Amino acid sequence: MNEVALNVLKQINNKGFDSYLVGGYPRDFYIGKESLDYDICTNAKPKELKEIFGESILPSEQYGSVSLITHGIRFEITTFRKDIKYINNRKPIEIEYINDLKDDLSRRDFTMNTMCIDVDGNLIDILNGRADIDNKIIKTVGNAEKKIYEDSLRILRAIRFATILNFELDDELRKAIVKYKYLLKSLSYYRKKEELDKIFSSSNIKYGIKLIKELGLIDDLELYNLDKIVPTTYLIGIWAQLNVLNIYYFNNVEKESIIKINELLTRNILDYNNLYKYGLYISTIASEIKGIDKNIVNDMYNSLYIYNKSEIKISANEVCEILNKKPGPFLKKIINDLEYKLVNKLLKNDKEELKNYIIREYL
Repeated sequence: MNEVALNVLKQINNKGFDSYLVGGYPRDFYIGKESLDYDICTNAKPKELKEIFGESILPSEQYGSVSLITHGIRFEITTFRKDIKYINNRKPIEIEYINDLKDDLSRRDFTMNTMCIDVDGNLIDILNGRADIDNKIIKTVGNAEKKIYEDSLRILRAIRFATILNFELDDELRKAIVKYKYLLKSLSYYRKKEELDKIFSSSNIKYGIKLIKELGLIDDLELYNLDKIVPTTYLIGIWAQLNVLNIYYFNNVEKESIIKINELLTRNILDYNNLYKYGLYISTIASEIKGIDKNIVNDMYNSLYIYNKSEIKISANEVCEILNKKPGPFLKKIINDLEYKLVNKLLKNDKEELKNYIIREYL
């Protein structure tokens, strides 16, 4: 049990309020998994929490929730509430503060996420989340159709939890997902990608893909290449195969990697020139997709004489001295020639050998 988390609860309770760890941490604690998911629910309002924790509370406040950072851990602390009205099948825009734990838990998504831990470290299970975890099944809290219609992101959250935990989806949840899957089209690509990243990063990715296909979500998620996916060690390798670069959001590093992976997939990965040009990271991902032994790629890459031009053991100035010339356009041709010869192991990266080659070919 995390002592920092229990101490946060203690500080809230010492001021006369009730507080509980809720959601991911109690669920993972019960399963026996390490968790970094620290959510707290309490009947203390944001203003009262600020009085308790002072400067540790981050300035933003939304829908009765504040963030606290202490001892390097970030806690999301939410006041007991009812969500009165949702907008765009995603966000609550009207809430009501309440003073009842069970009512607060009833607004949450899945029963397995409703377990709580109190200040004494006791596990509290009002809505039978423990039974669903024991049975490895994901159920919504209350009516499945209502929960999915309220917040369409719960479709992908359900699949994410099922994938990571290797749980089944309850029949009612499955039916609700199929009924309201069209809502995914209006969900932001950023939020969809956040959940898909977690699904595609799981060692159980094949099950996640199976669920997406079984529930008929390919069109709604615009993942038309999903049938052809080859699991890879790195997440970017999955996205590179999906051909969604112009649909989903990717940062510049991700975009560059996807472009390079797809370029290399059309070329000979086991060519020294390509290993040199694309590097071990891109080459490894492409080799996994093509079914080439990663050890072969690794060994070939590690046998390269150089990994960039700066490692050539003769400088441009030294080339000029050897040829008794001032720097000029000819240098680029010679350096490129040396680079090619070294990459293809036609020359060794030895200063004397390189010098003799330059004398022989260019003097």
